Amino acid sequence: MDKKLILITNDDGIQATGIHTLARLLAPLGKVVVVAPHSARSGAGCSITPTTPVILEKVPSPLTSTFTPDDTSCCLDDIDWYTCTGTPVDCVKIACEQVLDSKPDLVVSGINHGDNASCSIHYSGTIGAVIEATLKGWPAIGYSLQTFKREPNFAPYCDAIVKIASHALNNGIPLGECLNVNFPEVDKLQGIRVARMAKGEWSCEWADASNPHGKRAFWLTGHFTNLEPESTDTDCWALEHGYASVTPIQLDMTAYNSLQMLKKNLE
Repeated sequence: MDKKLILITNDDGIQATGIHTLARLLAPLGKVVVVAPHSARSGAGCSITPTTPVILEKVPSPLTSTFTPDDTSCCLDDIDWYTCTGTPVDCVKIACEQVLDSKPDLVVSGINHGDNASCSIHYSGTIGAVIEATLKGWPAIGYSLQTFKREPNFAPYCDAIVKIASHALNNGIPLGECLNVNFPEVDKLQGIRVARMAKGEWSCEWADASNPHGKRAFWLTGHFTNLEPESTDTDCWALEHGYASVTPIQLDMTAYNSLQMLKKNLE
């Protein structure tokens, strides 16, 4: 039986420990090919690079972490690594035409340093890559961890990561849908919750930054507010209570509840 083909990307760049951990975890499940930005592209969302050439390079394995779950070392030499000067979406696009010989069985993005729950999903380069894969008809998952540490402890999440990826490989994901997975920073997960996106908002998004040339300058920052903290079926509730959240999302953004009203008034 042919090996499953797994494409991995991220928005933190090819040197990020999150993508190294993901490659190590998924290598036993199939043939892993990594195509990732050459540097961090956090917040890139679904952006592409339309006005400048994108450079694609095959590179030696950049694995820096010594963390190897169980005994996966035998699989690591079979991973192909590529860097791309574009966005996460560019990475998926260029992998499709210039790297892969066949359709991947699964596309995985992450493990992002920082969660992508609630409305944050709309800004995420991690999820941007997942959406691009879904547009191509490929099953796709985005993994994110609720921390900004450069070297977080990924061990508590390994079993859940493999369980979710194995489920997708064995059962597929409905066409036009993908999975957004978020982890809380904990020593031990309480379990996995399948949850909807919480309603939330960002505020206080700009911090003043001094500029020696007298021009006004600001750092993008912000404070997130969960607008429905009492709801127990959301991704934010799951994270706050130590669970991994799994949220199925879809490409079709049509507001079906408004279709008939608008037809009645506008057609």
